[in-house]
Amino acid sequence: MTDPTTKPLLATLRGVRQPIAPIWLMRQAGRYLPEYRALRGEKGGFLALATDPEAAAEVTLQPIRRFGFDGAILFSDILMVPWALGQDLSFGVGEGPRLHPPLVDAALATLAGAAERLDPVYATCARVAAALPAATTFLGFAGSPWTVATYMVAGHGSKDQGETRRFAYNDPRAFAEIVDAIAAMTVDYLAGQIANGVETVQLFDSWAGSLSPAQYERWVIAPNAAIVAGLRARCPGVPIIGFPKGAGGKLLAYARETGVDAVGIDETVDPEWAHAYLPQGMPVQGNLDPLALIAGGEALESATTRIMRAFADRPHVFNLGHGILPDTPIAHVEALIAQVRV
Repeated sequence: MTDPTTKPLLATLRGVRQPIAPIWLMRQAGRYLPEYRALRGEKGGFLALATDPEAAAEVTLQPIRRFGFDGAILFSDILMVPWALGQDLSFGVGEGPRLHPPLVDAALATLAGAAERLDPVYATCARVAAALPAATTFLGFAGSPWTVATYMVAGHGSKDQGETRRFAYNDPRAFAEIVDAIAAMTVDYLAGQIANGVETVQLFDSWAGSLSPAQYERWVIAPNAAIVAGLRARCPGVPIIGFPKGAGGKLLAYARETGVDAVGIDETVDPEWAHAYLPQGMPVQGNLDPLALIAGGEALESATTRIMRAFADRPHVFNLGHGILPDTPIAHVEALIAQVRV
């Protein structure tokens, strides 16, 4: 097992507060970097890039070389799991991802699983693990079942996930089968990442905020708890970060009931409230507004200071409240890192 004393991020996720909070940024490997844009231009579409282990490893390493973040997150996509479950996956220019057939029109049983589609991701993991600096923690990830299911049912993303919410109410048994299939594949997928060098994983529930309290318990907390239990049985000692974006007050139940080791919070959560009410000693990750990072200057400095002060007495991983945006100035990222590491 990796020695966490040499890796500030890994130590923090295991509950050891660091004198200087470790930092990484969601979507830190992406379109705001000129080196990423150049490589994607060479490779063509997103899926071609994400399934080319040499290229995907290079993208994962680019922000580590440029900024020296404490964590490197695997370059991939949350829709690799439905692709492995048998849906066709494509990324249209200006359209976002598409899955076919959408499960609002087709039964899950009609899909032919293709777990081998995940093999390039595992190869990417092995390449990155071999190339990372000794102090850098390697993060893997997967989408949580509710969020992944919204794409599988509708066949595409949406603003309110209305089609999937209707499906879940109208046919909860069929929807439970989809969620259970996602959860089982996710445990296998994350275990495969870990077997190839990943040291901690994050579960992204990007659309958790769209559910009512009862539906949240059923489709967010319960399946995430199942993944945590399954992964912990297979990969003991690997920290698990849960990120239920938009959870609001339901964040506390998520933290208590899913079994995650650390919780990520989005930019709408008051960090002082989070510190006061989340379980004592639980590591927290977040939660700078990505737009504050774009604004820079005093807006960035004051927002960063407030977050650091709020979590000064708790294990804290500095991060954004969601992914870094494509028009983020590189100089602002550099200024943020300098402030966090003072």
